[in-house]
Amino acid sequence: MIPLEPNWAGGFAPSLPEAFRSVAVPTGAQFWRKIGAFTGPGFLVAVGYIDPGNWATDLAGGSKYGYTLLPVIVIANLVAILLQALALRLGIATGRDLAQLCRQRFSRSAALCLWVTCELAIIACDLAEVIGSAIALQLLFGIPLAVGVCLTAVDVLLILWLANHGFRCIEALVIALLVLIGGCFAMELVFSRLDAGAIAVALVSSPQIVSDPGMLYIAIGILGSTVMPHNLYLHSSIAQTRSYALNERGKREAIRFAGIDSTAALMAALVINAAILILAAEFHRTGHTEISEIGDAFRLLGPMFGTGLASVLFAIALLASGQNSTLTGTLAGQIVMEGFLQLRISPAARRLATRLIAIVPAAIVTTACGESATAQLLILSQVVLSLQLTFAVVPLVMFTGDKALMGIFVNSRLAAIGSWSTAALIAVLNGWLVWLTVS
Repeated sequence: MIPLEPNWAGGFAPSLPEAFRSVAVPTGAQFWRKIGAFTGPGFLVAVGYIDPGNWATDLAGGSKYGYTLLPVIVIANLVAILLQALALRLGIATGRDLAQLCRQRFSRSAALCLWVTCELAIIACDLAEVIGSAIALQLLFGIPLAVGVCLTAVDVLLILWLANHGFRCIEALVIALLVLIGGCFAMELVFSRLDAGAIAVALVSSPQIVSDPGMLYIAIGILGSTVMPHNLYLHSSIAQTRSYALNERGKREAIRFAGIDSTAALMAALVINAAILILAAEFHRTGHTEISEIGDAFRLLGPMFGTGLASVLFAIALLASGQNSTLTGTLAGQIVMEGFLQLRISPAARRLATRLIAIVPAAIVTTACGESATAQLLILSQVVLSLQLTFAVVPLVMFTGDKALMGIFVNSRLAAIGSWSTAALIAVLNGWLVWLTVS
């Protein structure tokens, strides 16, 4: 381990130093050229919103409750847009990421606690990626789950190869895989028989979502799988990969274009998440109300739609989703470790460490219990993510509302009310889930 040199703002080295300000921003260019320069970080963040954990919660919710939980996906995505906008604003305005600021402005013990909770969130996310990728390999190629779980460690080589070719290369691959996932689900919706009227009615939220413990459990799982705590740390860092002018005008422009990039990417993630739940609602309509396992969905799609292509597209999208999420998980882990501990380790060692921590429980469960336990493990991982979310959201809202830190870029009164209300809602829902589970 090599300590980072304190040669940047506030005594910290640049966030993600190998990519820091590495992407040129043309000066005096037209709107679309500027958008092109800033496009990328939002899509890296968005892949975390459509990882295999989302699939598990969306499939469980859609098959059991039809379209009922569709407004949860919409609300969660709107919350994500707000929080990610705060994260990118924090990084651009201060020149530091969320982890660095937590270390700088909190006590050492508080910062260490926040680091531990964030690492737990990354491990939970990695667990979902491991299981999702292993299931996709089994469905496409017949590879046993336990073997597929072990094969997921190989993606370290892909990440290292991409990192050597520049940050833009990573962004290009992520966007390409997102397009592939979106294309697969567009075809799935063509095969399905959508009930537009029922979808419109379902968008009006029902109090039953809060009062029904089973529905609430899946709803909070959807929240946890949509708004990922480590994505807030990630976005506050990768927003600084653009070489914008370090003055008020340059930062204001960077916040504007990065916000457009983030919102567009998250709206694309919303469409894909909604498509998964709508697809799962087809199972509900045909009487298959307990489809919480991805493998069951794969086997039923072909007969239900009358074409085996539906199942193949489903598995291809799942594999692309797992690999995409791997890339951002690696970056988030590096940013969190460097920011909280001011320590750097080899990217390969970092990735292997987190992946092995995820592989061990996944291998044990798949070997001992088989495929039947993977769905429960996937949903549980997303609930764990949701429970960790408050520990990232509260510092983010505190910092972006601090006039001394943010200067002219501090949250407006409306943004402050919205962000604190969001933080309170997340904390209350998580507390309610714990109470319902215990009682």
